[in-house]
Amino acid sequence: MIEITTTHLQQLSAGELRPSSRALPADARIERVAEITPEFSKFLYQGVGSGWNWSDRLSLTRSAWESLLRAPGSETHVLYVDGAPGGYVELSGRIEDSGTEVEIMYFGLFPQCIGRGLGGALLTEGLSRAWDLDARVGGFPPVSRVWVHTCSLDGPAALANYEARGLRIFHTETELVEPGDGAAGLWPGESLAS
Repeated sequence: MIEITTTHLQQLSAGELRPSSRALPADARIERVAEITPEFSKFLYQGVGSGWNWSDRLSLTRSAWESLLRAPGSETHVLYVDGAPGGYVELSGRIEDSGTEVEIMYFGLFPQCIGRGLGGALLTEGLSRAWDLDARVGGFPPVSRVWVHTCSLDGPAALANYEARGLRIFHTETELVEPGDGAAGLWPGESLAS
């Protein structure tokens, strides 16, 4: 068991978004994957999250994973660098009493893209797409809130990036947990440092 601190952050209006001052380089682009498959989603999830012990979805069946991806308001936006996936943002919109709330379910970069100034641009795009999600999803009222949580197991720049983009902390909690092995099945027999 280890102690983990989880920090919840939010924006209550699109005007709170502070875009990254760094533009994507010429060899990079961000695209929404309109019909993402569970296989591609799991590839992104493991490629980004294996080093940070993301494991909450690893026990899901293919049909359960697909159900999450097909839920109204679910979107995945992928960062490509030199034609290869370099990171992603998964959004999950839900209708609440106050309007549409969008959670950034997953956000991160593949290891080879960390430290290259890409995270701010990817998060800026993810937040922008969260704020206009209702324009792409029929029957959803205007977005009233965008939120995310990060924990002490995530990348060391995660919290600073969220705050730099204008997200504000609204709740913090600490708990003892048994972390899962996010690298399970990624590269059997090899450590992530290989």
